[in-house]
This record gives sequence, C-alpha cells and structure tokens, in this order.
Amino acid sequence: MKKLLLFFLLSSSTAYAQRNFIIDETVFGPSKFAPKTIFGMQWTKNTDQFTHLDATYQNLVSRNAKDKWSENVIANTKDLKSALEKVIIDDKYSLKSFPYNYEWLDEDNIKFQIAGEKNRFDISYNIKAKSAKILKTLPSGLENTEESTHTAYLIGNNIEILTTAGEKIQVTKDTVDGIVNGSSNTHRQEFGIHKGMWWSPNGKNLLYYRKDETMVTKYPLPQWDTRIATIKNTRYPMAGMKSEEVTLIVFNTETKSYTTLKTAEPKEQYLTSVTWDPSNEFVYAGVLNRGQDHLKLNQYNAHTGDFVKTLFEEKSKTWVEPQHELTFLPNNTTQFLYQTDKEGYNQLYLYNTNGKLIKHLGYNDIIVEDFKGFNSNGTKAYYVGVTNKGLERHLYAVELKSGKTTQLTKTNGVHNATISPNGNYTLDQFSNLTTPYKVQIINNKDGQTKSIFEASNPFEGQINMPKIEFKEFISPDSKTPLNARITYPINFDSSKKYPVMVYLYGGSHAQMITDRWLGGVGYFDLYMAQNGYIVFTLDNRGSDARGRDFTRVTHRQLGEAEIADQLVGFDYLKSLPYVDKENMGIFGWSYGGFMTTSLMTKHNSTFKAGVAGGPVMDWKYYEVMYGERYMDTPQENPEGYKKTSLLDKADRLKGNLLIIHGAQDPVVVQQHSMDFVEQCIKNGIQVDYFLYPTHEHNVRGKDRIHMYDKIAKYFDIHLKK
Repeated sequence: MKKLLLFFLLSSSTAYAQRNFIIDETVFGPSKFAPKTIFGMQWTKNTDQFTHLDATYQNLVSRNAKDKWSENVIANTKDLKSALEKVIIDDKYSLKSFPYNYEWLDEDNIKFQIAGEKNRFDISYNIKAKSAKILKTLPSGLENTEESTHTAYLIGNNIEILTTAGEKIQVTKDTVDGIVNGSSNTHRQEFGIHKGMWWSPNGKNLLYYRKDETMVTKYPLPQWDTRIATIKNTRYPMAGMKSEEVTLIVFNTETKSYTTLKTAEPKEQYLTSVTWDPSNEFVYAGVLNRGQDHLKLNQYNAHTGDFVKTLFEEKSKTWVEPQHELTFLPNNTTQFLYQTDKEGYNQLYLYNTNGKLIKHLGYNDIIVEDFKGFNSNGTKAYYVGVTNKGLERHLYAVELKSGKTTQLTKTNGVHNATISPNGNYTLDQFSNLTTPYKVQIINNKDGQTKSIFEASNPFEGQINMPKIEFKEFISPDSKTPLNARITYPINFDSSKKYPVMVYLYGGSHAQMITDRWLGGVGYFDLYMAQNGYIVFTLDNRGSDARGRDFTRVTHRQLGEAEIADQLVGFDYLKSLPYVDKENMGIFGWSYGGFMTTSLMTKHNSTFKAGVAGGPVMDWKYYEVMYGERYMDTPQENPEGYKKTSLLDKADRLKGNLLIIHGAQDPVVVQQHSMDFVEQCIKNGIQVDYFLYPTHEHNVRGKDRIHMYDKIAKYFDIHLKK
C-alpha cells in the first residue's frame, strides 16, 4: 500500500508539474530545452562506417553496415589525454570530452584542434596506435585565420602570414583610416561573401580583398560608457551616395611580390564568387555593376593580373545576386559548377573554363540550398534542396553526365544528410513539426531505413505546449501559395475570443515557416501563446526559399506586395469567430520593423498595438549594397522611395506603437526611428520609444530578456481586457 501511495503521489505531482515558460526562457529556452542530439557524426574514409560521440561525450563510437550499425567504441578521452601529454609539453589545455569537431584523415587517423593558454594546436590522432602528433602550432588569439601550407590572419586592417618555418610576413602595412585588407566585411557581406582571403591550391599565393572606403561618409555612433560621451564613426554608404572601391590582390609568399587583378572601371563595382583555378594560374571573379543587374564572370591571370576573358554574362531587369564561389569537379579541373537562379530557381549549372554551358543540372523547381560535394569517383554531386513550396529540405543526388536526379530522403521535414564515401548509404538527420530530432541510415539501393537515434520531446512532462498548425493561403495575384503558421493559446477554446500577436519579418533571405521541429516558431511566440494570445506568422512574397519570381516582385517598391500578402492572412484571422479582431497586435524587427510601421500607418485600422524593433523608416537612409538591389538609387527611383518612406506617413499612425532601437546600431542607424519620432511630434501623434544604449542591431544576452518582457507587457496593457 505504501508503494502504491508513493506511486500515486509521484504521478500526481508529475501531472501537475507542467508549467508555462518564464520570461527568461524566451531567450535561454532554446538551449535549455534543446532536443538531445548526436555530436560528431562523420563518415570514415573509403568505408560504409561512420563515427560519433556517445551519450557521455567521452567515447568515440563506430557503426558499420556489416554489423547492422551496432555501436563499437574505438577511442576514448582517457587514451587521448595520455597521448596529448606526450606531445604538448609546455602549454596548458583543457580536454573535458572527446573532441566533436574532428575529421577523418584516413581509415586510422583523425584530425582536430585544441586550444591551449599560449597556442592552438592542430592534432592528428591514430586510433589504433593511440598516439598523437602535432601537425601545426599557432599562437592563441589569431583572428580571421585562413589556413593552407601557411596561415594568414588579420591584425586590425592588415594581413600577416605565419609560415610553417615560423617566419612572420607582414603582407600589408596600411595605416590610413578607411583602407581595409583581407576582411570578410567587404561589400557589407552581401553577395554571399563570407571571407576576405583565399590561398591558392598550392598554398604559395594569397589572394585578398583590399577595400578603400576613405571616400565613404563617416556615420557617428554615440558611445555612453564614459562620463563625457564619445563618438565612434563607422563608414556607412547610404543609397545613392559614394560607395567603397574594392580590388583583388595576389601576394606571392616566395617572391614577396604583389599583383593587382585588372578588374577595370568603374571603381564602384562588386567583386564576388572569387575562386582560384586548380592550376594556380588563374583567378575567377564575378564582376557585378553597382546597379546589380549585370554580372560578368571573368578570368584573370594570377601572375600578371591581366584580364583573360569573360566566360559568361548574366543580366536581369531586376537584379542579379551571385551567392556562391565556383566548385571545380574533382576529376576534371577544366569544369566547374555554378549556382544561379537565372531560370527561376537557384540550381547547378555545369560549365567548362572556356565558358561553355555543358549541362543544366536543375531538377524541377528544387532550390539548391547546401551543396554537399561529390561521390568518390566524381560522377555525382549531392546537395540539400528546398521543396514542398519552401517548407521542406531534402538530399538529392545528380549524375553529372546525364543530369538524372534522385531524391534520397523522403520523410517530410528539414533534412541535413551526407553520403557514405562509396555512395551506398545516407546518414540522415532531420526534424519536422512533431519530430524533435531523428537520425537514420538510408540504404540508397533499396530505400530501406534504419533508425539510429530519436530524441524524445524535451517539453514532455515539464512545459505546457501550445498547438502549432500550418496554414496555406493564396496571394492577391491569385496564383502564389503562401505559407503561414498559427500557434494557439494553451487550453484553446473555440467558443472564446483571444487577442492576436502577429510576428513577421517579410524581407529577403529569411524564412519564418519550415517543416522543422515546432515549425520554426520562436520561444517568445510560445510564451505569448501560453499567456493567452493567438500568434500568427506568414511568409510573404519577397521572403526566401521560393525562387526568383517570388522574390523579384518587390523590385523598386519594397513593402507593397509584402503587405498585400500579409493582409490576406489578417483577413483570415478576422474571419475567425475566436479571434478578438478589436485587439490585434503586430511585432517585427529590422525589415519586420519596417513592415510593422508600414501596417500601423498605411493600414491603420487593423492593429491596436504594434512593436517595431530597429525599423527601416526610409530606404534612402539604408546602405548601398542591400538597398539599391531592391530599390535602385533614390535618383533613379524617386517615386519608389517616396512611396515606401514612412516619414511622411507618421500623421496616419493610429493605435499604440512602441519603437525599440539599439543606440549603437550600424545596420539600421538610429536616425530612422528618431526622424519618425520627430514627425510624430510635429503632427501631434503619440508614439512610445525605448532605446538600448549599448546594443547594436539586435539586443542580446540578458538585456534581451528585458526587451521581451517589455514587449509582452506592452501588448498586455493594450490588448488584454
């Protein structure tokens, strides 16, 4: 009886232990309640075997198809520590678990990095011999490293190289404010730019960006951390104003000579898709005009800098947006893959180095999102592609010769998968709306699957979780499907009425709704749903992962098609009997702040309250690279800029609007919101304003909890009866 009573008490306490999120968990919840995962999954070389860390993170385990994927411990942290003690003598380091960022060098050896107090070590470890070897030693604290035979890194705005012999070579010595070398922050990281230096395949030549922004206007950012406030200037090229001038330079580590690629005039152009030829003789660069509607893929002689030829050109009535470097075939160094959406969807095109198109490797309307590489003999390429109207991601294999494409993952959801070296198996990780995380092996010959790991629901028995549901609408053009998501209040009762919070972004290169765990919903959305709100989000035209035409409809008129699509969703909400249409709120950040303010002014009868974070209020204040792609310059498109500006529409503001801005914002400068507030004052319109003095474009860390608490309370004050 005592055992039965104890079981009853435990069961009762468990049943009533479920709770809602506290406000702190809107920020720290994603890590606190993350589904359990498997770390360090890697295929070994030339086998049908893969490895990963076990649940303790102390052991490296192997799974092989021949023994039905059962676990076999092949290495452990204890043995690894013993091996490292023999090779790292004069430095202190910490190794609390087996390194998950390892990679296989061959069937017996792995490679990984470990950081000491003085140095960072590249280590190889022989699994069978249990022995370690230092492959490279670098001083700790090097920033923006680019590694090959030698290592290049940045010191401020200059480049230095540390050779394998320990020699330091100062590549650049610029001291002029506004001259920046080797930085990934070139062209403000648009056009897929993620690095500013590239080693040649033989490791002898370093190609790098040299950015001259001395002619770009300095924009003042007040700093509040001293008794007398100071000014930190950032170079900010606003739409229609003078932009930076960029060149590409090759530094030869043997001769210490410099060669500037002759990318020609005008100086205000964008250099993208930078790629070395496998021969080390040439460099390829996409030269995009400032108007961003004409791209030339050019070849240059790496030794003389001379222009060799234009392989092909790409033009558009809207914009051309290169996002990727060239990918050369492993077994044919005269052929490469190029990605473009010129025919509607970002797909693979096989070219040769003469510029001849050999094969369009696209498949239906699938968008290539993540190129995964080639099979061992270089006859197939693999990529993760977007499908099902943008909701899902799947792994595809394409035969380079025939173009035949096969979808390798089938379960609905968002997949991140890799292929075994011989192509026999797919190691598949995925989630969907109701599946937190699952790992499975797929036999590529017969399609049979074997589950390796499936995470449990991390909220089970702890958190009251709202119902999340996908919706689909048709845009006002009567032909374009739009994805939406509704998160319902806890204990939803359709006979009651609930206030609404719309959360939106609406801009390019972002997608809010995918068929991943929880449907991509954020923890603040969940928090608001738990506190009695219907939370609604819709991906309008102009957002990501739906193809060229879905995006280009916004050209020269940002906010028009996007708002028209959002209104379709709002009309649906207002038609629902359980929606309190008199108490609807809207919240968005950055582009979403622009959308929020646009809706609170241009369609001012829909929302009773809104929160606009870091909002663009006038596109003429935004930077050149992003702004001119969509709007052209203010000189070229004065009507478009006037129509999208919110500064002359402040008098239309109705309802309660809270504007939040970071005082150090270098992306959407504070001038946007300050000028809008000034217009509200002049028109006798009340508006609420809150500044985060030490933050940039996003409010981060513990202060983000403060921000979410403020937003939640703002909606509670104005939307709850």
